[in-house]
Amino acid sequence: MTSQLRVADWHFTADVDEFLARTHDFLHSRPDLHTVQLTVTAQLRLRGPRAYGDDPPFFGLLTRGDGGVAATLFHTPPYALNVTRLTAEETEALADRLVALGHPVSGICAENATAEAFVAAWERRTGTPGKLRELQRLYRLAELTPPAPAPEGRARVAAASDRDLLIRWYEGFVADAGLQGGGRDAGDWADFRLSYGGVTLWETPDGTPVSMAGVTLAVAGQVRVAPVYTPPDLRGRGYAGAVTTEVGRAALAAGAAEVLLFTDLANPTSNALYQRIGYRPVADWAVYDLGEAS
Repeated sequence: MTSQLRVADWHFTADVDEFLARTHDFLHSRPDLHTVQLTVTAQLRLRGPRAYGDDPPFFGLLTRGDGGVAATLFHTPPYALNVTRLTAEETEALADRLVALGHPVSGICAENATAEAFVAAWERRTGTPGKLRELQRLYRLAELTPPAPAPEGRARVAAASDRDLLIRWYEGFVADAGLQGGGRDAGDWADFRLSYGGVTLWETPDGTPVSMAGVTLAVAGQVRVAPVYTPPDLRGRGYAGAVTTEVGRAALAAGAAEVLLFTDLANPTSNALYQRIGYRPVADWAVYDLGEAS
């Protein structure tokens, strides 16, 4: 009986406005843990339902007996299903419901315990095991500590004249990161980021750009630094630390209460760098590839 009631408590919609109206208080209760859902839904509202792919987005919320929201999810194929923290029972119920709906799930991104539990539940129902793609760590900026010594040069916000460079560097970032689905269209990404000053470049004294750091739109008092990219032949010179420091400083100056970023735990260099400039761990995430329900 309990399991059936839990399953019935999951509600799904394709309407981002309906989803946000019902989940506002929940998502804003922990802007750090809910950063991806906050920033992605903000972009969907601004850019339309096809902002991340040709398939329509899919949203879900788990309601408690008192009508409050206990958990949320969103799915923008071809990217992984993104789910907030769930109990073991809630994870089982979600897997039941998605299989019953016939909703295809090619991957899961969630905090470690939730991701692992969902992968196990999915395999029990579909017979298809999950494959770990990436372990991530979410960091929060605690006290900004500029790198010392800092590299020569300065930071500047990218302009329309930098569009071709941003496209090349975003494609380089996607290739390095091995992003599921190949990432968004690089031109669309560049145009959107340029529309609100969402990319900062570090350039050498002669004006040559050597690194970039992006930042998401501010939502619920938080912004997330993403992506950070330096071309391979320019790495190891402190450019990434300098430009990441600058976007963090600018975000705080603009009123952000929290500045966040994700790292790939398989990259010790970036994890050490961000901790040196003032970022502290919040939680660990896992991304798994999954087979679809038959």
